[in-house]
Amino acid sequence: MHPILLSFGSFSIRSYGAMAALGFVLGCWLVNVNRKYARMSSDQASTSLFVAMIAGIIGARIFYVVQYFKQYRDNFWGIFRVDQGGLVFYGGFLLALAALWLYCRRSKLDIVRVLDVYAPAMAIAHACGRIGCFLNGCCWGKPTDLFWGVSYPEGSNPALCYPGESLHPVQLYEAGEQFLLFFLYFYLVRHTKRGITMASYLTLYGIFRFLNELLRGDNPKVLADFFTPAQVIGLLIIPAGIGLFIYFQRHESKDTEHSH
Repeated sequence: MHPILLSFGSFSIRSYGAMAALGFVLGCWLVNVNRKYARMSSDQASTSLFVAMIAGIIGARIFYVVQYFKQYRDNFWGIFRVDQGGLVFYGGFLLALAALWLYCRRSKLDIVRVLDVYAPAMAIAHACGRIGCFLNGCCWGKPTDLFWGVSYPEGSNPALCYPGESLHPVQLYEAGEQFLLFFLYFYLVRHTKRGITMASYLTLYGIFRFLNELLRGDNPKVLADFFTPAQVIGLLIIPAGIGLFIYFQRHESKDTEHSH
């Protein structure tokens, strides 16, 4: 664990916050690189990013606080310390999606193509965020005997949960998956029909997240004492993504593949 990246006297930069910021910067750059495929102007791309960022942070934090409310029952101001970790991706995704839909409707943009453009950006940002989780020591895995298992410092939350055990570096598994998927989405948004990239993102993220949750050691089980909250949502978005993929593959013609 390296929760503090740099320290200057009493001022410190936390690893999670730094990686989240890096992910946001890279995501912004990618949206601007691909914005022509959604017919977005530079100003529209920047405004949509601001809207998505604010809504995403709020939604991700709300989901986390609700899920782990006991941690904040006697620590109200801790709710606002997002730099220390504690964001649930699905919460951020859902609220950012709603905010983007409203913005696109007001700006007369094609929400489907905008989401196509956002897919590679979200993948790279998510990968950076998971590296931040690893450095911060949150979102830890279950015990493993594999040689790459990670032992956390005594007194840390993972060590308190699994004393003396080596744990799956599940944060790095997910980061690696998202880095690889970034290249796929970057290709798809430029070479496939409208909606294919978005549908692929929903399907593949849902599948990989469902599988990653099998190795997570920090999430509560909410459905039949087996499925985690992320798995329950995954069970909904995987078929939705597959259905959208089939729909756009069948109904989008070649002349509407690209919007530039």
